[in-house]
Amino acid sequence: MTVKVNGEIKIIDEHCTITQLIELLNVKVQMMAVAVNMEIVKKEDWHTHTLHQDDRVEMLHFVGGG
Repeated sequence: MTVKVNGEIKIIDEHCTITQLIELLNVKVQMMAVAVNMEIVKKEDWHTHTLHQDDRVEMLHFVGGG
């Protein structure tokens, strides 16, 4: 199935969770938030939140600076 991750279409397995997507994309999770279809998903729910066809996933990294 396909989902859009940060604006790019990705092909993933059905029943893929956010955690599995992060592992598939080899993304570092430190200081990161994830939204699916404009709704923030709590980090503790990433392993149970199943993605669906045409979901829009935004992975947001926070960096400090000054």
